Amino acid sequence: MRSKRVVYVPNETSAVSLGANEVAEAIADKTDAVIVRNGSRGMCWLEPMVEVVVGAERIAYGPVTPEDVDGLIESDFLNGGKHDLLLGPTEEIPYLKNQDRWTFQRCGLINPLDLAAYLEHGGFSGLTHALESGPRGVLEQVKKSGLRGRGGAGFPTGIKWQTVADAKADQKYVTCNADEGDSGTFSDRMLMEGDPLTLIEGMIIAGFAVGASRGYVYLRSEYPLTRDIFEKALKVARAGGWLGDDIQGSGFDFDIDLHLGAGSYVCGEETAMLESLEGKAGVIRYKPPLPAVEGLFGKPTVVNNVITLASVPNIIAMSGDRYAEHGVDRSKGTLAFQLAGNVRRGGLVEKAFGVSLRNLIEDFGGGTASGRPIRAVQVGGPLGAYVPAAQLDILLDYEKFAEIGAMIGHGGIVVFDDTVDMAAQARFAMEFCAIESCGKCTPCRIGAVRGVEVIDRIIANENREANLDLLDELCDTMIDGSLCAMGGMTPFPVRSAVKYFPEDFMPPAGDNK
Repeated sequence: MRSKRVVYVPNETSAVSLGANEVAEAIADKTDAVIVRNGSRGMCWLEPMVEVVVGAERIAYGPVTPEDVDGLIESDFLNGGKHDLLLGPTEEIPYLKNQDRWTFQRCGLINPLDLAAYLEHGGFSGLTHALESGPRGVLEQVKKSGLRGRGGAGFPTGIKWQTVADAKADQKYVTCNADEGDSGTFSDRMLMEGDPLTLIEGMIIAGFAVGASRGYVYLRSEYPLTRDIFEKALKVARAGGWLGDDIQGSGFDFDIDLHLGAGSYVCGEETAMLESLEGKAGVIRYKPPLPAVEGLFGKPTVVNNVITLASVPNIIAMSGDRYAEHGVDRSKGTLAFQLAGNVRRGGLVEKAFGVSLRNLIEDFGGGTASGRPIRAVQVGGPLGAYVPAAQLDILLDYEKFAEIGAMIGHGGIVVFDDTVDMAAQARFAMEFCAIESCGKCTPCRIGAVRGVEVIDRIIANENREANLDLLDELCDTMIDGSLCAMGGMTPFPVRSAVKYFPEDFMPPAGDNK
């Protein structure tokens, strides 16, 4: 008796929005295949991508619509039959094959809620090593790895954890910032939907290293499927004895609560997030004290984002030195870069630092979706600088980006072709800040409003040179005087637009007010 074929259909937001649930139902209704709902492999332009296990390989087809299912069945896709949507062995697709998968190695490979599959593919081996080596051993490996925060600032994770570990307190916390609000970013969501147990494992290891017994995940409310999957993953981990009291008989207690945000962009900043977790308005705190010393409920607190924490299990399982072999200079390891905007093949690409922006956009992304020349690329979300086409060969490296007044941030890459109006983009940056400011500090609250007005006058060619000077002074004030990156980094996209695309701020020919 022949065993039933196993077919993987993603249960991930972008795939579901394109009909993955209907595709899964159609295949289940019309065949006797076993349907496994996995995460996404990150090739968004191929979603829903269906995979069927044939021999030792998984053969991919995509993008599949419900209307394609009959044709796939007729072509004998359950045995890898030829079809217009046939992509071949999944692991041989160049977009995936040429990546450096460390944090996302299981994403799309397994059912994210199958604990046995997670363990079979190396899950919880990092935590097992941690419990054996002790807190000091964990901290040593994280420091050796050179892992830096993947949320924006790039602060060394080991130093942050050591600070919390050294703090004296009766209670400590680990908080995960999953308030993924930057434009063009989706790696947090994709990880939490495709491999949530990795994040849970990373948080437990962090808690063990610093002496914390409680963790909180701050998730943006716009991710309902993520919430559903992660809540189920917490139950799976607890039921398996990997979360809660006396984890695997080790005597270590750690549990995690999931908290939903309310749509505030500024709660992506660590202290505003902590205020929100405490049930207060999401408003920036003054620093010092730092959260590592006095954070959630006044206690020492680790604050990291999803990708930072999810990178830790393999660091502990395979050593910090092995992780540090990836990357360049002080930018160690890998980052899940996200290609979005006007790009032909949008999706997630995990590569070691040191890859060029051009390589990501052209070799992986296939250039612009419009087929027109690239004019600008915004890296690092709405507060990131615009990189002109002439600088596409810059390497993805924290320090190299800082040298040109840019940042890597969360790894979001938004591509624009030569039809973009960069003066309008500069205006949008100030407008975005005005809308999203928490209002605590004047440079951000008032400066952004004035910034919109000044740019409007420049565009209208009213005292153009004087207003350009005023805009420059305003940017200085926002950078130097704002309490957090909301106001302090809004000038980055504004200044880069003025610097690299001055022609967009010029009056139309014949307009000489």
